[in-house]
Amino acid sequence: MSITDKKKNQETLEKEQLQLLSKMELIEKIIKLEEENKQLKAVNEKSKNKNTIRKSQKPFDFSKCSKRHILLKFYYLGWDYNGFVVQESIDNTIEEHLFEALIKSCCIESRETSNYHRCGRTDKGVSSFSQVISIDLRSKLNPEDQYKLEDELPYCKILNRLLPSNIRCIAWCPIPSDFSARFNCKFRTYKYFFPRGKLDINLMDKAVKYTIGEHDFRNICKMDVANGVINYLRKVINAEVCMYRRDFRNVSGYDVCQLIITSQAFLWHQIRCLMGVLFLIGQGKEEPEIILELLNIEKYPKKPQYNLAHEIPLNLWYCEYDAKEWYIDKNELINTIKFLQKDWTLNTIKSVMIENMLSDLEDSIDCKDMFFQSDCLLLGIQPRMYQRLMKRPTCESLESKIKHYESKKKKKEEPEKNDDK
Repeated sequence: MSITDKKKNQETLEKEQLQLLSKMELIEKIIKLEEENKQLKAVNEKSKNKNTIRKSQKPFDFSKCSKRHILLKFYYLGWDYNGFVVQESIDNTIEEHLFEALIKSCCIESRETSNYHRCGRTDKGVSSFSQVISIDLRSKLNPEDQYKLEDELPYCKILNRLLPSNIRCIAWCPIPSDFSARFNCKFRTYKYFFPRGKLDINLMDKAVKYTIGEHDFRNICKMDVANGVINYLRKVINAEVCMYRRDFRNVSGYDVCQLIITSQAFLWHQIRCLMGVLFLIGQGKEEPEIILELLNIEKYPKKPQYNLAHEIPLNLWYCEYDAKEWYIDKNELINTIKFLQKDWTLNTIKSVMIENMLSDLEDSIDCKDMFFQSDCLLLGIQPRMYQRLMKRPTCESLESKIKHYESKKKKKEEPEKNDDK
């Protein structure tokens, strides 16, 4: 059947369907179609206007400007975003918004020419109070005058006007052209906040102390062999689980606790895997020494299957560099504080409402052992009968994963070689 025949058949079908409709149904259909037409016209008008504006705007001449290499420090509340890094087929990342602002403000010409490095790579839902990037930005000063930081472009102010309200630049710092936010970072500190619930934080603290020092963390991370990561040795400088804030009603289940962990570098999901195990220890299901067993890769070369901890409480808290003098625009920082206070206010009000509801409900029955506050932070379905970690099914070993990806590579390369012949 030809395309024209198909179209004719479709038209006759549509006519027949329309003939079956009542007068009122036809009127409704016409009204809907008219509304759709209006919307389409509006969209077309917008795109036309955008195109005319773009055509009328002269491209910015970057050749007339000098550049400077800086560190840029900013925070973001990550729960509304799909992670930090721009990725194919994934939008709404922190980097995406950041580069949109950088390009729109003519701070950079393009990402490719900006000498860009990031300090940390946070996943979907993860926040940061102190993310740092190194980048070449347009400067309004001649190179010999670039020591006058107060006369420079107000980078934080410019970018904050274009960024979403929960991504904010805090400070910037001049650095040598070969300085990298990633490779020159001395160490990174993460925090993971959680309610005490019925967790024993002393046991959790004892357990996390076993991670201090250099260890192979292949059993306490998600192995990323596909991206070429085959070395899982990492040195943890410090780690502790401690109280952050006591509940004002002295109900211990609502105490807020935190993991603070510092290392030069972290592996993919290392902290969320660690917290997943620490939650089991805090619940009394595993002994603190389970951490030592997981770090003993000679005895346990394969990672037992266990669930990750929730991503929302995780925060890249601090990135350390050799003594750097950060330039802070005081007025802009006040605006940033206002934004954060607004977030705090709205979220605290919600929290207080929930607290009131909980208080009334808990007072109506005996709630001595009803401390479920932290349960939701261990992802996955919790079985009725608990199975010890080291008795669980295991994941593939690192060696078998490497073999798997090597054979995959060879298979991909073979047809390419044949094509060349």
